[in-house]
Amino acid sequence: MSEIVIGMAGAGRATELHMHALHRVSHIPLRFKTIIARRSEQLLPAKKHYGFEHASYEYDDLLNDPEIDVIDICTPPYVHEEMIIKAMRSGKHVICEKPLAGYFGEEKDKTPIGLTVPKKIMYEKLLESLIRVKNVIESSDGKFMYAENFIYAPAIVKAAEIISAKKSRILYMKGEESLKGSSSPVAGHWSKTGGGTFIRTGTHPLSALLWLKQQEAQTRNIEIAVESVLADMGRVTPTLSDFEHRHIKAHPVDVEDNGTAILTFTDQSKALIIASDTCLGGSKNYIELYCNDATINCTLTMNDTMSTYFLDEQGLDDVYLSEMLPSKKGWNKPFIADEIIRGYTDQMQDFMESIYYDREPKSGFKLAYDTIKITYAAYMSAELGQRVKF
Repeated sequence: MSEIVIGMAGAGRATELHMHALHRVSHIPLRFKTIIARRSEQLLPAKKHYGFEHASYEYDDLLNDPEIDVIDICTPPYVHEEMIIKAMRSGKHVICEKPLAGYFGEEKDKTPIGLTVPKKIMYEKLLESLIRVKNVIESSDGKFMYAENFIYAPAIVKAAEIISAKKSRILYMKGEESLKGSSSPVAGHWSKTGGGTFIRTGTHPLSALLWLKQQEAQTRNIEIAVESVLADMGRVTPTLSDFEHRHIKAHPVDVEDNGTAILTFTDQSKALIIASDTCLGGSKNYIELYCNDATINCTLTMNDTMSTYFLDEQGLDDVYLSEMLPSKKGWNKPFIADEIIRGYTDQMQDFMESIYYDREPKSGFKLAYDTIKITYAAYMSAELGQRVKF
């Protein structure tokens, strides 16, 4: 392979994160051939900004191009299953942004589905979807790469190194991603996102905790799986007046704006996952590990690499400080080398090396499968008000 030819599906925030990381990939020649999206106001600027040769509104233009080696799926999750299956059957490698899948409604469903369709039915339908995708991936020669940047974050990677070196037992874990809502106009609708803040943001720490637990299991040469999940989901922002709501971007129609899940593993260790759309001051991302011989705290954001204090925002219009930051005035902790700290750069380096050198990626289908299965089990647990056992 002289170069890897990339086709991109989507032109939103996920594409921005992926492309910034892909432009940092080293020692592997990349060619950005075609980007597709539905809206011209996103598609045409993205083509120019990221250096793609062609722009199209048709996904088939990626599938039917024999030069394209890998399709990076950065679309809303309700089209992931169809796009993955078509790409794998077309002989392409696939990168898929999280979440892998979800339940987005059927013709017979009453709307809004997040308030009318039982989560038990959603969970069962999700498992059917996962089996369909799994069968196609296993019958394909292409590689499936799950875009979960948390497990590539330097702090998480270092934590795994320490756990493996010390043969530590992780007794309790805590992870969170919270912010003040989403800029996406469809984020409040289950039919488009497959859930609320827990699937949009909580799946990041969930995947990281699952991956770290597997590093422990491999080091100790044992099997560790998730035994059960107990969860609570809520929707609090609709109780706010317009004035009280002015700083928060969450507008949930039939999804949750806060979620908490407790996992119990087969070795009786525990994990707590927190996600909320009610966190002001920028996005909050961390992992904490309480081990038998160590405590490890991983802060992805807001970290202390740099602090700034501004009395005004003059000259800062085009200066990016951090995600979801309401104001640049006062004290802030800017994101420094964000693509690296949050794992996007090493993620794409790993994916491109997996294709170029024909090896398996660190983040593949199993992590994607386990994450979304546990996510929907958590939704079911919250609705039933009881623990869900696997």
